[in-house]
Amino acid sequence: MKLFLFLITAFALSLQSFAQEAQWIWGDEDGPDNTWRCFRKELTLTSIPEAAVAKVAADSKFWLWINGEQVIFEGSAKRGPHPNGTYYDLVDIRPFLVEGQNSIAALAWYWGRSGFSHVDSGQGGFFFSAQLGDTTLGSDATWHTLVHPAYSREKTADPQPNYRLSEHNINYFAADNQIEGWHEKTYAITDAWKPAVPKGAAGAQPWGELRQNPLPLWMLSDLRPYENASTLPNAGTDQTIVAKLPYNAQVIPYLKVNAPAGKTIDIRTDAYQDGGIQEKRPQWATRSVYTTTDGIQEFEAIAWLSGHEVHYQIPEGVEILELKYRETGYATEFTGSFHSDDPFYNKLWTMARRTLYINMRDTFFDCPTRERAQWWGDVVNQLGEVFYTFDLESHRLIKKAIYNLAEFQKPNGQLYSPVPGKDRSELPLQMLNSVGWYGFWTYYLNTGDAQTIRDVYPYVKRYLSLWELGEEGLVVTRREGMWFWIDWGDNSDYGVLQNCWYYLAQKAAIEMAKLTGNEADVAGYRSNMQSIEDNFDALWNGTAYNSGQFKRAKDAPDDRANAMAVLAGLASPNKYPAIKKVLEEQEFASPYMEKYVLEALCVMGEEEASLQRMKKRYTVMVDAPYTTLWEFWKTGGMGTYNHGWNAPNTILSQYIAGVAVVDPAWETYHVKPQLGSLNSIQVRVPSVKGDIDVDINKTDKTFSIQLLSPEETTALVGIPKKHFEITEIKANDTPIWSGEPIANLEGITPAGEDQNYLLFTVAPGQWTFTAKAK
Repeated sequence: MKLFLFLITAFALSLQSFAQEAQWIWGDEDGPDNTWRCFRKELTLTSIPEAAVAKVAADSKFWLWINGEQVIFEGSAKRGPHPNGTYYDLVDIRPFLVEGQNSIAALAWYWGRSGFSHVDSGQGGFFFSAQLGDTTLGSDATWHTLVHPAYSREKTADPQPNYRLSEHNINYFAADNQIEGWHEKTYAITDAWKPAVPKGAAGAQPWGELRQNPLPLWMLSDLRPYENASTLPNAGTDQTIVAKLPYNAQVIPYLKVNAPAGKTIDIRTDAYQDGGIQEKRPQWATRSVYTTTDGIQEFEAIAWLSGHEVHYQIPEGVEILELKYRETGYATEFTGSFHSDDPFYNKLWTMARRTLYINMRDTFFDCPTRERAQWWGDVVNQLGEVFYTFDLESHRLIKKAIYNLAEFQKPNGQLYSPVPGKDRSELPLQMLNSVGWYGFWTYYLNTGDAQTIRDVYPYVKRYLSLWELGEEGLVVTRREGMWFWIDWGDNSDYGVLQNCWYYLAQKAAIEMAKLTGNEADVAGYRSNMQSIEDNFDALWNGTAYNSGQFKRAKDAPDDRANAMAVLAGLASPNKYPAIKKVLEEQEFASPYMEKYVLEALCVMGEEEASLQRMKKRYTVMVDAPYTTLWEFWKTGGMGTYNHGWNAPNTILSQYIAGVAVVDPAWETYHVKPQLGSLNSIQVRVPSVKGDIDVDINKTDKTFSIQLLSPEETTALVGIPKKHFEITEIKANDTPIWSGEPIANLEGITPAGEDQNYLLFTVAPGQWTFTAKAK
């Protein structure tokens, strides 16, 4: 109830922050779908205000210009923050204003259909509210509008985008339909422009609550030449023109041609059929079709595409003057890094980074072509990668994803994904993973963002209350409304897996309850965990965990299930040798669950086995002519060549380099390298406290760690004992261990040892540890 009242209060306050006259505006009709509508407003300013902040929204997307300068390229995150809300963008427009006459122009694109990452309101709309010093400006009937005549509502020739996508193909007819300079300051509206029709104030239905888009505006580059620009043809042909990109990217294709009117140019990427084709469920992505006017002309396909190549189909009779592109994407810096003495792992890490990045925009995606969907099983893997890869701007996308999952909770308490999206079946193991240790709690550990956990804990508690333990003390398998998908591939042991994910969710719930002041909930979670602990080994058959409850059984133990038993802490160390054998012999996991198999090997201290399995399974991808990682272990069929659930880079940074958070917000972290057969690693981890730089080198006689540790942190540095018998350890050339600790260096404190490491707590600063053998 407290959370509900908080949201209502916040909603009421947000309404007060909009200009009183601001209305959702459109034409007379409610849509229709795939409508591109232009808006203009003229205003006079006697002086430039000290502050000028605008709140702008649309169903579904908008582009904004002030005085002819583009302010926002593709605004509005896909609907919505919850099933009855719309995001608005907050933007500083002061730099674009001038004294005297000013013009505001916007292009809004209404899709008119829901998809796997967007909830259609059922009505096109554009909303603008600005505070200009002491005065306000809002979208109302004084604005003018018309449907852009060049962006046709008529569908392109088949095929159309598959059912998962809300976006339409662009069908642009330039001949006799251009509105030259309509967004420029000096443009004078014609009789074709009509007064906009007000449809309702902020908060009105069907758009609902207006909530600030928590994401940064997109990155958008200048026009760039293609990699093979020098060899591209200068005239149209009956052959597809393949323009190569430097890597798999989100792009805005561009062309400049000299042509007669009526020539049709098709623009798509090599990933247009990424995911293959099925007769009953086609997998087509989006494309743009441009029909020429007469003369020299330019066109940008402003609905982004992705791929390694842009394919232009330009007919004969068209002179090609320029083919270029803009790169676009989520606005974050590639601050994390990993480099070792084995080029294979270096390339794999960068491929995983590229895969992660191209699957980030309005939401996290599983893939940027077939679905653009925020499946939360994928998100869990992706958020773990983010903390080793990008700057802090990327954390906003995780936070948004967390609120999306919570606020789309069904009335009966079930959680589902992809979200935002229409009601779908619950994916039980993905949902447990999402609200659990690897999902919500990993976000908190890395950010220290307690308010988000406080906000979503009621949703987590309600969801977990749906789960039951049976007479045998283990999880009851089925519940109405479930889609019991475990992983792609055969031999998923859901009996073992559901108990592991449930256990980890209870473990995270204990921490969330304590953090949020709900200590009374802890005993129930602990009781559930104890029941699993007491009964889990009933699933052990002497050589592996095997519940007998399989999807597409293959008369073999499941590598996923046995890995998760280790990660949940339910498998005792005396079972590790048998489980290692399972993980070395069985390869049922898809790239989604492979991350957990590799991690389990590291947790068992079998990092070399993890590295070798990683190389064995990913070699086919690393050797392929792509810069991203795949949905399956081979391409073709239904699998994409770019799928967000791959996360081997997390294993390399967190376990092989050994840099991992211990206490929330990286107040304490450890450096416990597990190099295996590698001899050197350099890694940068972009923590919320600052970049952590680690340089590790190993020889037959020495092991060294150079550490640059940021302020307000404590590092726990582990010197591995397994490589050789250590006789001496120095820090910054000062002895700190010689058979036993020597506490004589300010900033370093001996912290004992465990089975694998000699441990030292380390203050912020630059440190060099060197261990020597006999």
